[in-house]
Amino acid sequence: MKRLIFVLVFFSYLIVTVLGYGQTDSLSAGEGFVEVTGGKVWYKIVGSGTGIPLLMLHGGYGVSSIYLRPLEALADQRPVVFFDQLGCGNSPGPSDTALWTIEKFVEQIAAVRKALNLKQVHLYGHSWGSMLATDYMLGKPAGVRSVILASPVLSIERYFQDKVKLLETLPDSISKVIKKNELEGTLDSPDYMPAIMVFLGQFFARKQPWSDELNQAFATMNHSMGVYMFGPYNFHSTGTLAGYNRIERLSEINLPTLLITGEYDISTPATAKYYQSLIPGAELVIIENAGHLTMQDNVEADIKAIGDFLNRVENE
Repeated sequence: MKRLIFVLVFFSYLIVTVLGYGQTDSLSAGEGFVEVTGGKVWYKIVGSGTGIPLLMLHGGYGVSSIYLRPLEALADQRPVVFFDQLGCGNSPGPSDTALWTIEKFVEQIAAVRKALNLKQVHLYGHSWGSMLATDYMLGKPAGVRSVILASPVLSIERYFQDKVKLLETLPDSISKVIKKNELEGTLDSPDYMPAIMVFLGQFFARKQPWSDELNQAFATMNHSMGVYMFGPYNFHSTGTLAGYNRIERLSEINLPTLLITGEYDISTPATAKYYQSLIPGAELVIIENAGHLTMQDNVEADIKAIGDFLNRVENE
């Protein structure tokens, strides 16, 4: 009997150590920097619960992670790790377009995990962050327990097609101004930005007034990065990511996956349902009365959806 117990313990040890299924070492709340190609990225750890850590990938156009701050509420059960991608927010980087590729940003995910010893992790990606999460997962990294694709942008072409459809639902006095200035390239026209703000108030962030975190994200955004990667326009892409499309590879994501979209999201519920149908076993939650920033518009529902999903994955 003693020999049998020893054998069972020994093989359990092998499973944990050799296959890498052991729990991540305890994380302490705090912040710091991680070395990456081209500079350093800033990170912040919130909470120190016993759950598997949640690693957050913020959205794009050169903004920082600060607008995700409402999701710190998830840190009651697990560490939540935020970081600003290189060139964004607290992670200033050189204006080097060689660093502004999806491959380089995916490398930063691996660098943060390695530096913080995140052996096991849940991965959350919002908008542009969903693109990073998807490409990272297609590389089959070890130790990722689940992935959350929030307001997913998994085809740039489809994303902008949806934006154009949503534009058509606005009054002509708004849509015509936007179309005219986009067509003529007069984005500095005094009537363009007010019209864009109407669109954003309907489909991007509906809760008024916008939070200090969201205003700060816009005030500190890296415009050059956004223009280079996505283009200067709001309804068609001319940037380096214009051809991004992972629709045909979504079936390769073979771990628990949650898609989240807002009821009025630019990443529309219809598109999110389509992506869901392509990912085996994926779940979908539509957050009521929310646009693209569900964590700003309806944080309680957003936190519940994410928290319930993570707990369910860990209890399976």
